Amino acid sequence: MKFKNLMLVVALCGLVTACGHDKTDRAISGGAIGAAAGAAGATLMNKDPMTGAAIGGAVGAAAGAATTSEDVDLGRPIWK
Repeated sequence: MKFKNLMLVVALCGLVTACGHDKTDRAISGGAIGAAAGAAGATLMNKDPMTGAAIGGAVGAAAGAATTSEDVDLGRPIWK
C-alpha cells in the first residue's frame, strides 16, 4: 500500500510539473509543487514530512527546469 501511495504522489507531481515560460520560473514553481506533494506523500506514509518536502522539492525543481512550456504549459506563475 505504501508503494502505491508513493506512485500516486509521483504521478500527481508529473501532472503539475511547473508553471511559467522560462527555466527559472518553471524550476521555482516545480520545486514548490514538488515540496508540497512530497510533504503530503511522506505524511500519508507515516514518514518525516520535512524529508519528503526536501526530496519532492528537488525532484520538482529538476523536472520544472528540464521541461519547456511546449511540454507542459500551466500558464503564468502567480508571482508575475
